[in-house]
Amino acid sequence: MPDQIPGSRAMGYMFALSQVGLEMVVPIVIGVFLDRWLGTAPWIMVVGVLLGFFGGIAHLIAIVQRMDRSKPNQPPKTPS
Repeated sequence: MPDQIPGSRAMGYMFALSQVGLEMVVPIVIGVFLDRWLGTAPWIMVVGVLLGFFGGIAHLIAIVQRMDRSKPNQPPKTPS
């Protein structure tokens, strides 16, 4: 276990990644409950799976792009 407490930037990324996980799971759970209530199994759940997957992937791409923009520009390494 690390002795240091993660910085605010690292904690922000951890919270963003946990949010992505929730974005992928919540539409599925809502779809299951709606399917049981409306008797349309499994169609609303399938829509929830697709929405959660594509929404989560889009959010992951946005996080990665934000991380790339926040890194300072480093000079290219020259082969030795």
